[in-house]
Amino acid sequence: MLELTGVRSGYHGLEILHEVNLTVQPGEIVAIVGANGAGKSTTLRTIVGEVKLQGGSVTFKDQPVVGGRSHELARRGLMLVPEHRALFGSLTVDENLTMGARARKGRWGFEKDWILDLFPILRERRTQLAETMSGGQQQMLAIARALMGSPDLLLLDEPSTGLSPKLTWTVFDAVTAIRDRGVSVLIVEQNASQVLSFADRAYVLESGSVVLEGSGADLADDARVQAAYLGG
Repeated sequence: MLELTGVRSGYHGLEILHEVNLTVQPGEIVAIVGANGAGKSTTLRTIVGEVKLQGGSVTFKDQPVVGGRSHELARRGLMLVPEHRALFGSLTVDENLTMGARARKGRWGFEKDWILDLFPILRERRTQLAETMSGGQQQMLAIARALMGSPDLLLLDEPSTGLSPKLTWTVFDAVTAIRDRGVSVLIVEQNASQVLSFADRAYVLESGSVVLEGSGADLADDARVQAAYLGG
């Protein structure tokens, strides 16, 4: 579904990613883990064209991604939930969800009731302005809005940032439910221990390069990963 081959990218002529190879297959959760500054978020931003590709290729459903605008990618079924969430703060929960449904013309998203069942707090707060919600509620709304556009692949950038442990697991449980619903997920997380517990596969980035890859379970048991990221 998604394939990065020999990807090099960066900012202002500075190369951040070095020959990154990565794939996401239909119906799986793939995690990217690593320390701050490893290039995790840069990888997602390169996929959607926010960071300039300096070499290699990015394809989605066997078609090039580079050069496409965000609304065009959304219509193709590729959607990013950025770390800063990018909600319409002055709009209500319901209005944000409606905006999400417009992202993919001619194809209505998941049943709205299913999404609200996934995040019950959003059902309770349907008329509340997004900017008045807590960080955890805003994160749920950002994911819900993306789902309204019926994505085939959902990119999540550090969804647990600023969340309590309880809310973090609420979001992670939702990610698993989304995968089970048929949506592939590529998730960037600094919280390696938790994300490796439910990811189908994972990549470890260090200084812009992939240094390890494998199943989530195998990487969680890897002594190098435990020492570097899991406190082992």
